[in-house]
Amino acid sequence: MKFNRWWGVAGVVIAASAGAVWWSQQGDPIDAAYKTAKLERGPLLAAVSSSGTVNPVRQVTVGSQVSGQIKEMLVDFNSEVRQGQVIARIDPQVFTYRVNQATADLDAVRASVLNAQANVGAVSASVSRARLDADNAQRDRLRKQDLLERQFISQADFETSRNAAGTLAEALKVALAQLEVARAQVVAAQAVVRQREASLAQARVDLEHTEIRSPVDGVVIKRSVDVGQTVAASLQAPELFVIARDLSDMQVEAAIDEADIARVRVDQKVTFTIDAFPGRSFEGRVGQIRKAAVSAQNVVTYTVVVAFANPNAAVLPGMTANVRIVTEVRDSVLKVPNAALRVRLPGVEPVDVAASAASGASAAAETHRRTEPGDADQKPRQRPEGGARSGTRGRIHILGPDGKPRAFFVRLGVTDGLSTELLIGPGTARQPDADLIKEGADVVIAATKPAGAPPGAARTAPGAAPRAPF
Repeated sequence: MKFNRWWGVAGVVIAASAGAVWWSQQGDPIDAAYKTAKLERGPLLAAVSSSGTVNPVRQVTVGSQVSGQIKEMLVDFNSEVRQGQVIARIDPQVFTYRVNQATADLDAVRASVLNAQANVGAVSASVSRARLDADNAQRDRLRKQDLLERQFISQADFETSRNAAGTLAEALKVALAQLEVARAQVVAAQAVVRQREASLAQARVDLEHTEIRSPVDGVVIKRSVDVGQTVAASLQAPELFVIARDLSDMQVEAAIDEADIARVRVDQKVTFTIDAFPGRSFEGRVGQIRKAAVSAQNVVTYTVVVAFANPNAAVLPGMTANVRIVTEVRDSVLKVPNAALRVRLPGVEPVDVAASAASGASAAAETHRRTEPGDADQKPRQRPEGGARSGTRGRIHILGPDGKPRAFFVRLGVTDGLSTELLIGPGTARQPDADLIKEGADVVIAATKPAGAPPGAARTAPGAAPRAPF
């Protein structure tokens, strides 16, 4: 009985000691616990990411200029074709009849030209005869005028001769006018001949267009029609084939957001991946930045063309590429994790708050001066080529030797999405404990438990939603 009593007293003493230790630890206002990372030095690549479609550099859409039924299909998908090669035929029967009709019309008008020329010959003979008659009448009038002066004939005979000469002279004018009409008829007939020749040529061209020929050397990557299908060429030529000129040179047409397009320049290095080739990365160069904006659902993008070599024709047109355009390269810079730039610790503020406020007021005054009304000649300052974050201001928290965080205002350079370049300038050096900002320093990237939290408080990252009680 005494033995059990001693065991009971010992258990109570142990429980009381454990409770005292637990209470002292929970009630003690310890500092906050933080999740940290190291400030590292190394290379940094700033890039713009997007997606795009793989297309041939040069592709031609082959259509039809005439309407009709497809009679023969000579190529299929992936067929290699040469320039001028017949790849399809439209039923030429209707167009053959049109050529025959145009030929007959041309023969008819050529016959009318011969008829008009013969008419010119006949009228010319009439003109010659009228001219002879007029000349004879004129000589007879002169002869009778001389006889009248000698009083060998009467006045009536002379007037009869004079009237006959005048009548024949007018007849000559009529004959000359008829000659001009006949010649004009020849010219008109010849013009009709040229018109019929043009109609015949057009009919022959339409007949030739029933043979669809490849305009370039390449590979058929699309076929939109089949034998027996009727194509109608009215306002625009229907699409029959799409031919890629050379699949060894391809391009990716990527849509870049308007916020990032200023960082993209021609001849920048580009890497991209394609889902069909897992684990393989392709390289190219920015070949063109198209200035035409594309707006979809209030999102403005610009098309950037990335040229790359495809020697084995392994990459096929239409594939989706995940593009990464390298905009800036830094060889050896001090890098801070991006998570550290989002941390805000209550009660931990940079020491030089007044200096930073004055700097902010100075920057605001400078901005107001540049945008002051009446200063129309001032142009807005261009964004530096280092990227959107180049030279921007940020805040980081570094753990000191005592384990407590210190807040600093810093200048930030380019970023790769995970880390950001840390710029150490004169303004940073003036802050207290600025020597802590160095390679290998512990920078706070999250607070696992807020300072002064009550006992049993859950450890959550900043911005995390509270867990529902269960």
